[in-house]
Amino acid sequence: MNQSISYTRQLFDKDTILHLRIPFSIYLFPVFWFGISQSLNIHAIDVLIVGIVLHLFIYPASNLYNSYMDKDTGSIGGLEHPPPIKRSMYYTSIIVDVAGLLLCALTGWKNVLLVAGYIAFSKSYSWDGIRLKKYPLWGWLSVMFFQGGYTFMLSSMTAQQQVDMSWFTMANLEGMLIASLMLGGSYPLTQVYQHEEDGERGDYTISYKLGVKGTFIFSCVFFALSAIVCYHYFTTWRTLTDFFIFVACLSPLIIYFNWWFVRILKDPTEARYKYAMLMNKISAACMIICFTIIMLKDRL
Repeated sequence: MNQSISYTRQLFDKDTILHLRIPFSIYLFPVFWFGISQSLNIHAIDVLIVGIVLHLFIYPASNLYNSYMDKDTGSIGGLEHPPPIKRSMYYTSIIVDVAGLLLCALTGWKNVLLVAGYIAFSKSYSWDGIRLKKYPLWGWLSVMFFQGGYTFMLSSMTAQQQVDMSWFTMANLEGMLIASLMLGGSYPLTQVYQHEEDGERGDYTISYKLGVKGTFIFSCVFFALSAIVCYHYFTTWRTLTDFFIFVACLSPLIIYFNWWFVRILKDPTEARYKYAMLMNKISAACMIICFTIIMLKDRL
């Protein structure tokens, strides 16, 4: 018994828990919440379970696995000063993934398959045998789809208990596109402060290839595209009011992005960790508020 407790403590020691970066999951919550907010019927219990599975198990396990594979010494998302990596973190990441899948089984085997699909992506993104993140285009596209459109699909299917081909309507496909475009624009910004470390490791991310200023221009284009698609989506499938709510709620993010971009144009070294994390916080807060208002508006 004592030996088992000791081994458990080793697997879940302070350093390992820090590398799980559980608070960082809040930055991935907006896409999940977007999918829920656009669902006509919400099965609350399934949504709660899958939400817990993703944000307290699967995303943290992915963070830990990524940390183990990268052996980061510099700042990473949600952890400015990461502690040293050790072998036990690999096993902990697998245990947390399995625990998440077992909990997800309470909502049905189809949801388990969907979540397993995300796990497969996260492992292939970091695992040395495939390591999608070292390929600028494929790494970016995979994150854009799985953390964007795929997560929107997963959350919406869960909310409506509709894990089948009938879910793929034009409205839902456009929702997936919006989620993917938003992720496609925001993800490169999370990499602007770690170009040097990525380059030394051979991970030539799309942000590394574009450079600091190029990353901001690239993201600006994708944000503009997502706004255009959002206008069509809301005016076609929802209401013009919803689009105005979307624009109003995201205005603080737009202001911050432009403020940071101006600083970057004057001095590229302003691509700092603290600015990237602040943008994540503003973005998450703005989008959560936006989709909450839209969801409540339709139900009150």
